[in-house]
Amino acid sequence: MGPHCNGTVMVFLSSTLIFLGILIWKQHQKRAASYGRYSLKSSTTKILIPANVGWFVQELPSFAVPVLLIYQSGELDHLGSKLLLCLFCGHYFHRVFIYGCFTRGQVVEIFFVLKCFVFCALNGYLQGHNLIYCTKYNGWTTDFRFLFGLMLFLLGMAFNIHSDHLLRKLRKPGDTSYKIPKGGLFEYVSAANYFGEIVEWFGYSIATWTFPAFAFAIFTSLSLGSRAIYHHRFYVEKFQDYPKSRKILIPFLF
Repeated sequence: MGPHCNGTVMVFLSSTLIFLGILIWKQHQKRAASYGRYSLKSSTTKILIPANVGWFVQELPSFAVPVLLIYQSGELDHLGSKLLLCLFCGHYFHRVFIYGCFTRGQVVEIFFVLKCFVFCALNGYLQGHNLIYCTKYNGWTTDFRFLFGLMLFLLGMAFNIHSDHLLRKLRKPGDTSYKIPKGGLFEYVSAANYFGEIVEWFGYSIATWTFPAFAFAIFTSLSLGSRAIYHHRFYVEKFQDYPKSRKILIPFLF
């Protein structure tokens, strides 16, 4: 660890991520999160904003905080750190500035957006600080863990982007109705976009080989996995012709 690495804070925030993931999983056993198709049913604040605005606001810190940390710290010492931070920031650049502009979701609760904003700020700090100050990657770019993790990350990102594209194609501009997703991994699971993102972050965790990255992957799998269950249930209840062979999240398994 470098002289500026706050290892205690890194462990605390990483452990908190895992705890929050477990808490969200348990909460979602009782009710769905207040966003998208569930926002009007479970809304308590009644303060709603457009989905694309909410998405931009809540996801922005995940990109902006690491970039600010890089600017503050100066040039990174090792190629491995540069590449790994590029992966993290690249994912959120796409989510904030590309996906956020094209999303056609419904309104979202402002309180939900603010909670996500705080989480993304903390996680952006955790991942950025950890890679800049707490890791050394001499010769890491030829290590099997880096190469295998990078492959998984890129594969998961491709699944995620392609699945989001298929979901957008279901709706014409101004249309907010729900239809059965088809094509790609949607032929096997109801939440193909979530599956892609989970694969992505587990690939990232293997490529970085750090506790904060693994904690984020675990959080993502618990958070998105619990949402996937509600999505699958929604499709099954809404569409009588919904494919019975289609799994919830993991092809052929779950």
